[in-house]
Amino acid sequence: MNKGKENALKKLKITRGQLDGVIKMLEEDRYCVDISTQILAIIGMLRKSNVDILEAHLKTCVADALMEGHGDEKIEEIIHIIDKYIK
Repeated sequence: MNKGKENALKKLKITRGQLDGVIKMLEEDRYCVDISTQILAIIGMLRKSNVDILEAHLKTCVADALMEGHGDEKIEEIIHIIDKYIK
């Protein structure tokens, strides 16, 4: 597993713990703004995890495809992901 995927995995495990915490907050009928704040933190961590995955993809799969002369498909994949990300 490359460094980018390792970083994403660590973040996702933290996020899993945060999500369990939010579920507990809801079960305990905690203050809505506190719950919302935690949900936003989870969303932020998921976005950072996705950046780690995309960075790893660019540095490995896309770089290899470019070196082998068939990077257009990989570039299109990245453009598709960026398009989803900005919507």
